[in-house]
Amino acid sequence: MSVFIEYLLQCIAAFFATVAFCILFSVPRKQYLFCGICGTASWLVYCIFDGITGPVYATFFASVVIVLMSRSMAVLRKCPVSVFLITGIIPLVPGSAIYYMAYYFFMDDMPKAGDYLFLTVKLASAIVMGIVCVFALPIKRVFK
Repeated sequence: MSVFIEYLLQCIAAFFATVAFCILFSVPRKQYLFCGICGTASWLVYCIFDGITGPVYATFFASVVIVLMSRSMAVLRKCPVSVFLITGIIPLVPGSAIYYMAYYFFMDDMPKAGDYLFLTVKLASAIVMGIVCVFALPIKRVFK
């Protein structure tokens, strides 16, 4: 039961973090809820797949889901895809890996800094590959 509560709290935090970035990026106010849902969904998919596949594949699958959601919401809400995509990707950004890479670099522990640098590159590449894979698919307009 405690794992469920932990994931619930993390998803709530992802929702509010995404909405905070909506405010920072000057997203129209009527899109805050939907952007928050995108960010929450991306983090939920990440949490589910992280225990199964590891962080890199979890990031890839979460970015695939968020791009699909962003494309759908863009059509439904008549808003650009980037509004939902950029704010929905925010929970997946490898901030801690970048932090630890810089920390170990300045502490002169190059092997650990290199490990975190490589992890950061893999996570960023997983996000990019998820976006590219979904945007390369020709999706028929279902919503009119």
